[in-house]
Amino acid sequence: MSAPITQDVLTLPRKLPEGGLTNIVGLTRDQLQAALIAAGTPARQARMRVGQVWQWVYHWGVRDFAQMTNLAKDYRALLARHFEIALPEVVTRQVSADGTRKYLLRIAGGHEVETVYIPEEGRGTLCVSSQVGCTLTCSFCHTGTQKLVRNLTPGEIVGQLMVARDDLGEWPQPGAPKDETRLVSNLVLMGMGEPLYNFEGVRDAMKVVMDGEGLSLSRRRITLSTSGVVPEIARTAEEIGCLLAVSFHATTDDVRDRLVPINRRWNIKTLLDALRDYPRLSNSERITFEYVMLDGVNDSDADARRLVQLIRGIPAKINLIPFNEWPGAPYQRSSRERIEAFADIIYKAGYASPIRTPRGEDIMAACGQLKSATERGRKSKAEIAADSRLQTH
Repeated sequence: MSAPITQDVLTLPRKLPEGGLTNIVGLTRDQLQAALIAAGTPARQARMRVGQVWQWVYHWGVRDFAQMTNLAKDYRALLARHFEIALPEVVTRQVSADGTRKYLLRIAGGHEVETVYIPEEGRGTLCVSSQVGCTLTCSFCHTGTQKLVRNLTPGEIVGQLMVARDDLGEWPQPGAPKDETRLVSNLVLMGMGEPLYNFEGVRDAMKVVMDGEGLSLSRRRITLSTSGVVPEIARTAEEIGCLLAVSFHATTDDVRDRLVPINRRWNIKTLLDALRDYPRLSNSERITFEYVMLDGVNDSDADARRLVQLIRGIPAKINLIPFNEWPGAPYQRSSRERIEAFADIIYKAGYASPIRTPRGEDIMAACGQLKSATERGRKSKAEIAADSRLQTH
């Protein structure tokens, strides 16, 4: 008998900043150094102070400057006058029968986003959001039915990882034996939003996450999923260098136009041309093609054979994703037999074709199901950019 779904309401001890204090979470090293100097840190000491503060915040998970015991008391007081260490507020925490955890997080402005932790044998993956809502309106995705409100700040992206580590009790304890076990060993930018429409925010957040003296997730442990924002793909390789996944989902422009409307701007050929250079530019082994299996829409043997021809020459694997249904969804999941037949054609052509096991369906935490409880009206790009800038000050 499976374990029951549990849900509780948690409130973090520190609320979101009311204004006046600079949140350290999400600042890159260079940004933190500039902020410390502006607050009165002597320039000759600033680099050392960055290292000390960085380790307290990102290695030990400390939230109170008074606990940073290798800093002089008057310097700790200076930090407290100018800065804070603030994370998103946990509104609800749900635990699935399969151990998946879904967090509804409240961020600045009262907006809400969702983050999902997926425990697996030998690893744990955290699926983080990059926007409040989404602008892409992919027809099979529940998140796409929520209008875009704004981009997340780097601190709000990094904060999702820190919230999960809080909940999992993963911060090391001073004096305890060193434990190399990582409960959050992998991070995927596959939550709410299109990461490449928030490129700078995602890039700066990943600089913090990948830093070896703090959260220390290597770029080989981070996967960014895009629906195909072609102009930003080369930038992702050069400025982030993480693994890349592409929400592909169709083998003809006609079908992809309906499933993934961004295809009308950058079609399959344009997208694939951009992807061919990614492994070389990022020194990645391969690209992951995500392919949701929709009954009678994109799951025929002909689709499988076309897919193999399209990606020929690109080091790749194809993740086949059984469609995760949601209330009012216009599609149905392909049968297990159909998915396996599709996978077999891909495998025989020389590509890995794992079939993803749906996780967290009972709490609407599976791929394509995320959607926060509060929705806002769609804003213009200028309004979103202005809103995002306001949250960083």
